[in-house]
Amino acid sequence: MPLLCIRLAHGLPEPAGHALLALGYPDQARAWARQALIHARELAHSLTLAEALDRTSNIYQILGDRSTARELAEELIALATEQGFPLWSSMAMVVIGSVMADDRRVDDGLAQICEGISILGATGSDVFSPYLLALLASAHRRADQVEAGLARVNDALDRVDRTGGRWFEAELHRVRGELLLVTPAPRAAEASFRRALTVAREQSARMWELRAAISLARLWRDQNKRTEARDLLAPVYGWFTEGFDTPDLKEAATLLAELN
Repeated sequence: MPLLCIRLAHGLPEPAGHALLALGYPDQARAWARQALIHARELAHSLTLAEALDRTSNIYQILGDRSTARELAEELIALATEQGFPLWSSMAMVVIGSVMADDRRVDDGLAQICEGISILGATGSDVFSPYLLALLASAHRRADQVEAGLARVNDALDRVDRTGGRWFEAELHRVRGELLLVTPAPRAAEASFRRALTVAREQSARMWELRAAISLARLWRDQNKRTEARDLLAPVYGWFTEGFDTPDLKEAATLLAELN
């Protein structure tokens, strides 16, 4: 039975967590993640639990809750290994690798991400590949491997155009801009941040808009365009009504306080 049918038959929540997060409701995304896991565990259907663990580990990784993301991804690997679900175990490996890279274990994290993406490719699936490639590109940036990171972002953007799966498109442009910041091409970085803002606004993706605004405001601050930076970031941050304990909103608040 398809997973959607299983969810509907048992009253499970629809997979709206990623949408809630992108639209700027991180607290509601976390609440959805908690409820999805409760329902999946009650159902005791291994494939449904694997999907729930994957989706929720993604959400916590994006929210910057590395310990919860890793805990869920490790549970998913154990389940996927036991049940023979290489697709789900490969995606969990990427999340764990990203957490390792964020925790300054960059080389180990890169190896883990690359192995996970390789296994995923062998399954023939392209599911969530732009998001996974963005994690790989960010790890390359932490390892000062700019060209490799740019190649991964370009690959991901090609897949976005090919498949039409655009939920992470704005973030890809922002990551591309962050990579370009350490090249002799600051104008190209600014163009990528502006593109990220445009895409996010077209999609009403407030979380991605906030991240792009932070990146561009930080660049303008460094260029002594402090008023422009403040005027860009303040209204984006001011829209939010929840999630003030998340790293993104904390960073925005700190940057605004500096600019003021």
